[in-house]
Amino acid sequence: MIRRSHSLTNLALAWALAMPLTGIAHEGHDDAPPAASGESPRRKSDGSVFIPKSAQRQLGLRTLSVTAGEHPRSFELAGTVVMDPNAGGKVQALLAGRVEPGPQGLPGVGQHVSKGQILAYVVPTAGALEQSSQLAQQAELRAAHALAERRVARLHELADTVARKDIEAAESELQSLNARLAAVGAGLARRDALRAPVSGVIASANAVAGQVVDAREQLFEVVDPSRLRIEALAYDPAQAQDVASASLAVPGAEGGQAVPLRFIGAARSLREQALPLSFAGNAQALARLALGQGVRLVVQTRSRVAGLRVPLAALQKSPSNQSIVWVKTAPEQYAPRVVQYQPLDGVHAVVTEGLASGERVATQGAQLLNQIR
Repeated sequence: MIRRSHSLTNLALAWALAMPLTGIAHEGHDDAPPAASGESPRRKSDGSVFIPKSAQRQLGLRTLSVTAGEHPRSFELAGTVVMDPNAGGKVQALLAGRVEPGPQGLPGVGQHVSKGQILAYVVPTAGALEQSSQLAQQAELRAAHALAERRVARLHELADTVARKDIEAAESELQSLNARLAAVGAGLARRDALRAPVSGVIASANAVAGQVVDAREQLFEVVDPSRLRIEALAYDPAQAQDVASASLAVPGAEGGQAVPLRFIGAARSLREQALPLSFAGNAQALARLALGQGVRLVVQTRSRVAGLRVPLAALQKSPSNQSIVWVKTAPEQYAPRVVQYQPLDGVHAVVTEGLASGERVATQGAQLLNQIR
């Protein structure tokens, strides 16, 4: 009996060892890691990215075949939107005084005004001593005017016995007193009319009714939005002498394309140790900018550089902070290429190293492609 029980025990142990080992997973854990799907984007060990066609359509990937060519050598400058001096102006108070609304009230920011339109009045605020002196002078002139009127009247009554020259002298004195009284009265009731220097839009308004202002204080700024300019500072005089044209990327302008700028000229005096450069451009595109807004413009020089033109959207940063582009090496594979580039026109760049002519570069969706891990 004991021998039979030992036989059953050995048989059970042999059966347990022959069975495959299976572990019971805890709740919330899978029995085995999921197998990688062949249809999911993933980055390979060599740094390239595998992305199937279905995922390319979802991400909206677009590529562009690049070709070699010669392009203007360019550099970037920080610019500021300024007004055309012939199509804008400032409205300042000539006298210290109190602000009063014009015939149509005080204009607000963004309101259209016409040249010569009265925007506001400034009533001079004279001191007590000055005002009392003017009133005393006015009283003296009125008394002298009354005496002159009576004298003229008497002389006219004695016209037959009085010389004509005496009558003319009395009349001339009376006219002089009338003019002096009018001048003193106008001085007491005088107010300075602030008029719009040009037709345009109120860019800034710093006036409210009853405000006391000083002489030469700016109250309004009028600008024509269709005649704006771009001013940039060049710290290298050699750059200012080699400017051919420039371009500016204005959001929403011409479908997001670069807006060409016309070079007006460079100053001959330094400002902040730099030479100011002036540019003019398309009126409709520049009208989207605000006066004083900072912009980045790309200046093209007369010298040329050989390279491949690519959109700025194709340029990305690698984990090591290098400039890269993604090149399509196979229907479902993209490889990163470290490149060196120069700005071209604000929306394009010229790749000088790291890219060959004829290769297809990812443009639209390149940022999403760069995030695949």
